[in-house]
Amino acid sequence: MQRRNFIKMAGVLASTPTLTTTPVINALNLTGAGEKEIYECRIYTLNGNGDTLDIFFNETLIPAYNRLGVTVGAFKPYKPEEEQQRYLLFIYPNIAAYFKAKKTIWDDRTFRSLAQAFFDATAPQPVYSRFETILSEAFDKIPVHRKPNEERTLFEFRVYQSPNEEANRRKVKMFNVDEIAIFDQTGINSVLYGDILAGPCQPALMYLTWYRDEPTRNEAWKQFGNHPDWKRISKLPEYAHTATNNKSILLLPLVYSQL
Repeated sequence: MQRRNFIKMAGVLASTPTLTTTPVINALNLTGAGEKEIYECRIYTLNGNGDTLDIFFNETLIPAYNRLGVTVGAFKPYKPEEEQQRYLLFIYPNIAAYFKAKKTIWDDRTFRSLAQAFFDATAPQPVYSRFETILSEAFDKIPVHRKPNEERTLFEFRVYQSPNEEANRRKVKMFNVDEIAIFDQTGINSVLYGDILAGPCQPALMYLTWYRDEPTRNEAWKQFGNHPDWKRISKLPEYAHTATNNKSILLLPLVYSQL
């Protein structure tokens, strides 16, 4: 039975027209027209209190990325027991800017000169044990991030994992068509949304929202859960089983954060 199914599937695949690479290359749209932002989230696990790393981020790394046209948000976990981490969120105008920054930052003489002392001091005594990277592309609904206002004191970083790639596409659609609009009505203040391209957890999406404080955040989510549009769309079969794992982390902006 299994052999017959395999042969049948092989026949279906063999009858599928061969795709050329030209449409894929054109779909990357590296010309600058109608592009969406690219987000790189780095999560650093610290070996100490993070002071040395904060100085390096603030005085050397972030200014170097700013010179390349990249905005950088900087955060630490809201809960005291989780303060052994730092979150950096790099906002690239497009995918071409991402590749350019990766290659040219090491040609920045100012960066190399200022960073060398940090590199030399931390090589024998590392200030972080590792960092994880999550790379994502902005959603159609919000192709460019929304800058928080001065009232922000609390951020929420969420990752929704889906059971497969098709379910992830439906969850992204759910946000684009309905869910972000409900957020806007209930006080869940959007910063950015990303369809994850690469990272430790896939298939998945991520997003960042902000609030005045924790009670405001809790009230906003309460209103969202009771909103009639959310109750309606959460029962639609087209959105069934789209997110099987939801990880939420509350974050505090560091003094040098650009978000």
